[in-house]
Amino acid sequence: MAFPGMGGMGGMGLGGRSQGGDPQQMQEQQMIKYMQMAMESCPAKTVIAGTMGFALGGVFGLFMSSMRYDTPMMAGVPGGVGTQAVDIPVREQLRKGFKDMGKASWSSAKNFGYIGAVYSGTECAIEGLRAKNDLGNSMAAGCLTGGWLARGGGPQAVVVGCAGFAAFSAAIDSYMHMPSNDRGTDPII
Repeated sequence: MAFPGMGGMGGMGLGGRSQGGDPQQMQEQQMIKYMQMAMESCPAKTVIAGTMGFALGGVFGLFMSSMRYDTPMMAGVPGGVGTQAVDIPVREQLRKGFKDMGKASWSSAKNFGYIGAVYSGTECAIEGLRAKNDLGNSMAAGCLTGGWLARGGGPQAVVVGCAGFAAFSAAIDSYMHMPSNDRGTDPII
């Protein structure tokens, strides 16, 4: 089996054969090349980020809805049941509670997925235009994403959204690229 980066030893494979003559190894290398090209494309990065954001947002929304205390079963709340929760059967309480949790989870999942896709697609496009992979890409993508998300609030909201999302993106990106002090992650030499 051929692994990426193990093509050394003068073009010889594990069995001493030349890699140029084995059609299965050539096919494996070609598939690896195609998969890497697909994973490095902007559409694939955008879809992956949107999907992962959707999943994370769903879990986050589910967790946050379970922590809320302003449920629709509270008395006097517009859209609420209008009676105390103790006056409603347990099965009805559970049905309404799960329905509320589902709505909150779905809403959060859509928002996280949208933000993840917009940010990832923007960052990938900027990286392709600049032909660099540095902190400037994430800051510019954060600025454009934050401004886009705040576009309905007027020019001041766009500026604040741009600055806030750019600062957040820069902080996260610089943290993620910080050198590790963990000796256990060093390569074995």
